[in-house]
Amino acid sequence: MRRHSRRKQSPEIHLGFQIAPMVDVVFVIMLFFMVLAGQVQVENAHNTKLPGTVQVENSDTPMPDEIAIRIEEDGQVYLNDEPNDTPQIKELPELTTTLKQLKASSVASRSEVLITIYANEQAKYDRVIDVLDALTQAKIANVTFQAGAPE
Repeated sequence: MRRHSRRKQSPEIHLGFQIAPMVDVVFVIMLFFMVLAGQVQVENAHNTKLPGTVQVENSDTPMPDEIAIRIEEDGQVYLNDEPNDTPQIKELPELTTTLKQLKASSVASRSEVLITIYANEQAKYDRVIDVLDALTQAKIANVTFQAGAPE
């Protein structure tokens, strides 16, 4: 008795690489990009003005005045190196009155008031807030902070 060895065929059938699903995916992606391409707006012109000289109609253009407010660590407030109020007065009435007069004169002369606040590193934040409150009462909005002492 001889045994015949037969090779059994596996139930799995190798169908090979299926291209049809890949073609479907490529068409869907292509359709997606074609639809989006219609919504892209092309910029036809970009007008740019380069810096240069401009003729000014009024030759009496007012230059802005810059005012320095310095706050020391003891709470003393200086307006252009002149002391205002004492460190114990929280409301700063003298500074507020002076700032209101500066704002009125700047409105009359059609110029802007620029305030730069120089606060000492050891100055209390409450004092800086007091100065900002005085600026608010005077309706001055152009305020900047700078580190260090004024030059």
